[in-house]
Amino acid sequence: MNIILLGPPGAGKGTQASRLIDKYGIPQISTGDMLRAALKEGTPLGLEAKKFMDQGALVPDTVVIGLVKERIQKPDCTKGYMLDGFPRNVSQAEALDSMLGDLSQKIDHVVCIEVPSEELLGRLTGRRTCRSCGAGYHIRFDPPKKDGTCDKCAGELYQRDDDNEATVSSRLKVYDDQTKPLIDYYSKQGKLRPVNGVGSMDEIFSRITAVLG
Repeated sequence: MNIILLGPPGAGKGTQASRLIDKYGIPQISTGDMLRAALKEGTPLGLEAKKFMDQGALVPDTVVIGLVKERIQKPDCTKGYMLDGFPRNVSQAEALDSMLGDLSQKIDHVVCIEVPSEELLGRLTGRRTCRSCGAGYHIRFDPPKKDGTCDKCAGELYQRDDDNEATVSSRLKVYDDQTKPLIDYYSKQGKLRPVNGVGSMDEIFSRITAVLG
């Protein structure tokens, strides 16, 4: 079973991905992990990617597709795989379909975890971090015993810049702009599996496994 996992920041993709890996025995493939592995191994595609990364430029789609192609032909992908963070746009999705066609493979399911924007804002802006020891809290889901103070070292808790409302709203808009066309693309192929991402981790996981069949 070959899966693409979509979902906005704060949707809980990471938690659900690790559960899906355990249940179905398939690897999670993220572009970041692939790039790091290719750089470490010094593969031709890794060296090609490094040239762009050293310049602070985005790695071209052709290189990323090449990395995906190398990765999914490894032995641990024989039962399937889960792509996380790729494709990010329709041109990447089209290139992915073309490459998979060459390998006589296809994407079976595109799971999209859906969470209302207000809920996402609450989840992401509620995070707090200890200035002293780096411990993480959430004012709603995992609050400290004393407001603004770390339980572990009594250090001051603060909100990171990337967790403030303006930054979070911007990140969510980027996701919407990039992903809406992708949702339409896979919906037309009959592969989109929307999942309600509000509820307990167990409830959401049950919904995902139900749409995967």
